[in-house]
Amino acid sequence: MQVLDAIDERAIDDLTARREFFWLDLVDPTPEQLAGLAQRFHWHSLALEDMQKRGQRPKLDRYGDHMLLVFYGARQIGHQAPDVIEVHLVVSGDWVVTVRQGGCNELDELRQRLPADHTKGEQFVVYRILDTLTDTFFPVLDGIDDAIDELEDAIVLGPDDEQLQRIFHLKRSLVTMRRIITPQRDLAARTIEDLADLPGLDPGTRDYFRDVYDHLIRLSDMVDSYRDLLTGAMDVYLSTVSNRTNVVMKQLTLVATIFLPITALTGFFGQNFGWLVLHVRSLWAFMTFGVGGIVLSCAILFLWFKRSRFFD
Repeated sequence: MQVLDAIDERAIDDLTARREFFWLDLVDPTPEQLAGLAQRFHWHSLALEDMQKRGQRPKLDRYGDHMLLVFYGARQIGHQAPDVIEVHLVVSGDWVVTVRQGGCNELDELRQRLPADHTKGEQFVVYRILDTLTDTFFPVLDGIDDAIDELEDAIVLGPDDEQLQRIFHLKRSLVTMRRIITPQRDLAARTIEDLADLPGLDPGTRDYFRDVYDHLIRLSDMVDSYRDLLTGAMDVYLSTVSNRTNVVMKQLTLVATIFLPITALTGFFGQNFGWLVLHVRSLWAFMTFGVGGIVLSCAILFLWFKRSRFFD
């Protein structure tokens, strides 16, 4: 089994003539190159049309002696949203062609390792490609898990708008992951049987594809669990913000209540009643009736607040 990373017509003709299975991995091919491969390998026109379009749903289309499989991987670039890797596979009993845009280190490493293993059948190569793409989701979801843990700790210490934006950002990332992983999980169950029906592929490697299916089930469960955790983090955020608002409202209420008798007293002594004008003339009278009344009312309110545990 040989692995090619570029269109080498002489090598392809030689491998095809000897009916030796090979893997052709193409990164960012031109439409002309894809059209040439379609003519050489007799691809269906609908398969060629789908391969020239991006953003498709994971799917499996059978065209006679070959099939088109749209499968996804994922990668994390810094602190940005996870980036998905869309890979189009055309599989037959004599070759497998993968077409992708942009790099994928995991597939590049697999391409280096596979030629050293001559003990596995052709279907094992297809399995390794799908398994490698599936495993790329685990580091991305582990990063989301760590981000959720950090968010929960930060929210308890003190919520802010940045944390809320981070929650929405992670939710959008999980929606993207779920939109890919769920149909791929259903697709993997079909792939086991459909690949076994292709001429030239060994049906004895079905257990390998069940392993891919198990990994996708695990990924689907992880996505659902992290969505629940984010919902819980949102609830904690809203509860914490509500509690802080209640504390502020309580403090403002205490201040307003303290100033209520002060306002009443100052308003009362500000009236031009004859008794007030005639009797509140000395400093002693001012301190007793004016300031003393204010201090007494504040002291009574303070004792009432303390006994009612408003300061707790």
